[in-house]
Amino acid sequence: MRKTVDIIGIPIDSVTMNEAVEKVRGFLSEDRVHTIYTPNAEIMMDAYRNSDFKGILTSADLLVPDGAGVVLASKILGVKLPEKVAGIDLTRNTFSINENRKIKYYFFGGQPGVAETAAQNLIKVYPHIEIVGCSDGYFDKDKEKEIIQRINSSGADMLLVALGGQKQEKWIHTHKKELKVKVCIGVGGSLDVFAGKATLAPEFFRKNGLEWLYRLYKEPWRFKRMLKLPEFILLIIAVKLKLKKI
Repeated sequence: MRKTVDIIGIPIDSVTMNEAVEKVRGFLSEDRVHTIYTPNAEIMMDAYRNSDFKGILTSADLLVPDGAGVVLASKILGVKLPEKVAGIDLTRNTFSINENRKIKYYFFGGQPGVAETAAQNLIKVYPHIEIVGCSDGYFDKDKEKEIIQRINSSGADMLLVALGGQKQEKWIHTHKKELKVKVCIGVGGSLDVFAGKATLAPEFFRKNGLEWLYRLYKEPWRFKRMLKLPEFILLIIAVKLKLKKI
């Protein structure tokens, strides 16, 4: 049975990383498309302000807390999530799922060449997976049918969509009925990391919920977007105070 906690009207799955991986394993055994989204504080704020996008998130089969800010919000609200389940770590952990056959992946997104480089790097580390196709994230609307046909004809089990926050979730939601894969997951910049084009924050920053600080140091142009984190926490505190008055 699915267990979720309500954070500003969005049902985040209360799962550990191991439990999330097991859910993915279960999805792979079912003959339908499953959607997985990994919201951080920025995405949560976007959903709070946009009811259509909020509806997309709430329709997911698995919605895990990608950022420390979402876990902190759950603690403030008294509905504590067990741990952060970062999208890139969940994706990486799916590569270690042992099945009777190779799990087939399709990489979709990133700049031209990024998905292919990511595939080459990952196959060296996880030879038991099969990457059956790649498409970059630079395409016109009239090319979407061709991309979907390519994904479906590849026989992929899992589709990793790296189109960036909001765009990837909206793309998956719009096209999931056309897809023949079993799992679609929005992976943000994960393909860039797998391709060696970007780096994760050092372990200290990741363990202590300070990825945002490292990212701000590396990419100061993100400053405006980073303001959504304190906005989100202030919103959560306001919700908590309101609940206390009821």
